[in-house]
Amino acid sequence: MDKAEILKKWLARGEEELGVAVHLSTTHHPTPTETICYLCQQSAEKYLKGYIFSHDIEPEKIHILEDLVKTSEQYNSDFSSLLSKAFFLTKYAILPRYPNQLEITNDDMKIAIQYAKDVKEFVLQVLNGETPTSYQL
Repeated sequence: MDKAEILKKWLARGEEELGVAVHLSTTHHPTPTETICYLCQQSAEKYLKGYIFSHDIEPEKIHILEDLVKTSEQYNSDFSSLLSKAFFLTKYAILPRYPNQLEITNDDMKIAIQYAKDVKEFVLQVLNGETPTSYQL
């Protein structure tokens, strides 16, 4: 499989996870907020890892989005604008997988979906050679 095909797979997986999160948020009642936030974190992770992969770097097997953003900054300093969103989403990488005291509200879920969409759009803009839109909080 060549580089373009592998990159396409990274991005397709991110799109799939985000699509499932959005679908669940509008069709399931009660709304599975923990699962949706987990999927949003995973989607952002796939887009960031895809970007890193596009620079011939095998992405680390980590779930800390801030670290992935910092790695991405080595190639494009504009990625720093995603740090606060990465920090917000990172907490959903592990905690929703296990019984815990994490209480995720519908507002948290809506923010997670928006931030995952922001990461997606940012990465796609950069990969397409466009100047990314500012996604600061």
